Amino acid sequence: MPSFLKSLKGKFKAQSSSITSSSGSEAPPQWAPAPEISHKYGKWNEALEEEFDAAIEFCNLYPLDRPRLLPSDTIDRINALGCKAWGIEVPINPRFVGHIHNDRKGGPGVVTVQTRPECKDVCLLSDLPILAGLYDIQGKHGVYYEVHITRMDGIIAVGTACRPYPSWRLPGWNRMSSGFHLDDFRKFFEDSDGGRDYTDAINRINPGDTVGCGYEFQTGTIFYTYNGLRLPPAFSGVYMPRQSQDVFAAIGVEGHCEFEVNFGGEIFRWKEGNEWAWRVEGHIGRLSGSSRGVDEELPAYHR
Repeated sequence: MPSFLKSLKGKFKAQSSSITSSSGSEAPPQWAPAPEISHKYGKWNEALEEEFDAAIEFCNLYPLDRPRLLPSDTIDRINALGCKAWGIEVPINPRFVGHIHNDRKGGPGVVTVQTRPECKDVCLLSDLPILAGLYDIQGKHGVYYEVHITRMDGIIAVGTACRPYPSWRLPGWNRMSSGFHLDDFRKFFEDSDGGRDYTDAINRINPGDTVGCGYEFQTGTIFYTYNGLRLPPAFSGVYMPRQSQDVFAAIGVEGHCEFEVNFGGEIFRWKEGNEWAWRVEGHIGRLSGSSRGVDEELPAYHR
């Protein structure tokens, strides 16, 4: 095991600062912990202490990436393919045992993911940001994607994260990450304990169910959907100010699972998500007014 994965001692609690927007006459909502009671342990109490400690050290060693400009060929691909330009990055972590199929040749507009029973906890990230901090959001309500589940013999967690994120941790457990965990139906934001109860609208996952994840720009709200029904806000005032980071779709998986990730290449079950104001490609390509003075030497994505 690499040295940065050796265990640390002690308990980690995320430090969350109140953040305000740099634009607008009215300050956006400040981030605060969700009001629900926080559970000490998850339903399955699945995380090992050494993995918990290793994630703390990883986050201490590797600061968050700054928001980046996308290279021109990626912008051209987005202009040509729209939402189908987004995919899931294939992890190099040996904990991932399975297959990811990103179709770039005009086939079904979804990403197919299949994992084997021996797959351990791993976080899969989108290969492009769904929220790109340096780009304009004029006329946009937010961004949204869906996960259509055909098998879940283990865990699937749907959410968001900023890079770099410890790949052996489920979304929501560590810094700048949210997750809705479908084994116990609890929500997590920088919460390494047992999460918080989210909604009574779901009590089990069946083959054919679809869970969506959305982010609302104006309020910094993360919300989820279930089979086309928008659920209550999960967290508000997060990822603000927007220009400070790029945010990626994050899907955690463990065990024998099969699902499809839809970034808008196919019709969403949540009907409002099909409107241009929610589509992920809608705010990519034009720099925001506050970003026009950004250092031109900022690194670009090459994924």
